[in-house]
Amino acid sequence: MRNLNTHKAAVHAPRSTNRAIVSLCLRATDRAKHNYSIFSMRSNQMKRTRFKRVAKPSKTTETSEYNDDQKAQTVLATKSSSIRARTKSRVKPQTQTQFGMHLDSISVTHHFSFEKSSILPPDFCQIDALDLAPLLLGKYLRRDDVVLQITEVEAYRPNDSACHGRFGITARTAPVFGPGGHAYVYLCYGLHTMLNIVADREGVGAAVLIRSCAPVKGLEIIQQRRGQITEKPVLLSGPGKVGQALGISTEWSNHPLFTPGGLELLDGPKPEKILIGPRVGIEYALPEHVNALWRFAIADTPWISAPRNTLRPRNESSILDNEEPFLGDQVAKKERKG
Repeated sequence: MRNLNTHKAAVHAPRSTNRAIVSLCLRATDRAKHNYSIFSMRSNQMKRTRFKRVAKPSKTTETSEYNDDQKAQTVLATKSSSIRARTKSRVKPQTQTQFGMHLDSISVTHHFSFEKSSILPPDFCQIDALDLAPLLLGKYLRRDDVVLQITEVEAYRPNDSACHGRFGITARTAPVFGPGGHAYVYLCYGLHTMLNIVADREGVGAAVLIRSCAPVKGLEIIQQRRGQITEKPVLLSGPGKVGQALGISTEWSNHPLFTPGGLELLDGPKPEKILIGPRVGIEYALPEHVNALWRFAIADTPWISAPRNTLRPRNESSILDNEEPFLGDQVAKKERKG
């Protein structure tokens, strides 16, 4: 019997132990489930609270931004309508002509219509280049539907170490030694077409370089030839740009500017004020010619090439009254005496 009871105890002992372990596991599982449900409920409450806090200001911000945008658009609309009403009458006078705006930027004694101007005779140019240069300011260059007004020039005289005539008569420079009133066109660096107006008598070898112009007619053609859609002075501020705008080549060299058709030199208004300065890009010349103030430009106009800081007002009586207030006249006087 003892052996039997001992066996039963041995058999039943593990069962009780297993039951205890199972009950402990079930309790632990229940606690874990309970804790997880509490955690999930709290986390959901936190999310809802967080979303509510973020959502409220976003609605008010969006509403306020929308209202601000509506107000700004309303203000802009009213301002633009008032500006249009005010400037409607102002815009019309500017579009009366294609070039009225450019003429206003040039300081002249009176408005001068190129359509009423006549072609200048050859004897107009058959004077000393230093005298001709300032007289060319304000005059017109016309080729077909393009008209330019001369705003800046440079004089090149005989015995001038910067003049092409210093090389003597060649196939290239022969037009320079022709009579005044003809064109002298050459290529600079093989790229830029430079237009000069021959000055003085036949055989002297002098000319005036056209450095800058202002557009008067044919702006679209000028822009197309220049490959630059702008109305700013950069369009024609430089001798190569002038030649390109006129659509000329070296074949125009020796062309008479006083005959109708082709390239013509027309009369124009006289500037009120003139600027003078040393010529540009002639560092190879003698110092007296480098420093000579043989560059002339219309004052108070933006249609002038660089550099502008070397230009200054000229005394109107410097040449007419045979005074020598600047180096250009002094050099010219010595050469005339010689």
